[in-house]
Amino acid sequence: MKKTILALFVISVLLVSTAAVFVAAGFDEYGYNYQARNFVGTADGVDKTLDGTVWGDSTYANDQLVMKWNKAWDDCNDAGNNDESACAGAWTNNEWNGAFPGGSGEVWHYKIIWVGSDLENSPYWEEGGDSIWGSYEVLMDQGTSNGEHIWFTHATPNGYGN
Repeated sequence: MKKTILALFVISVLLVSTAAVFVAAGFDEYGYNYQARNFVGTADGVDKTLDGTVWGDSTYANDQLVMKWNKAWDDCNDAGNNDESACAGAWTNNEWNGAFPGGSGEVWHYKIIWVGSDLENSPYWEEGGDSIWGSYEVLMDQGTSNGEHIWFTHATPNGYGN
């Protein structure tokens, strides 16, 4: 189940990062507030189709999701993920909560930063992280599944730095 939620998370982040159209201030019907750079709602809204699924899978659709990202995250994706002047300091934070009746039963928290294509050799790299998407580092990947708390990734430090 962990791989499924991570896959949904990856798709969610890519959707958020490629959203070029900014709407008027406030949340849209899906849960996005592009000007505040956050999403608050059920995971069903992440794919911008309110159909009781997340990209066709109903497992996590009712889970509550909070995603936050900074301007550098948007700038980095607009620049193509390898422009240090646009990408340095880019981060996203995602919290899934399905620990309620009708939810998946899982809770996950992810922190991701841009580090550049040098990954582990980048000056932005934090010890203990995992590479993802060719230019990013997962600083933290932890949560609960089946009543067990699991740490998959725990960089030190695992803050966003600059």
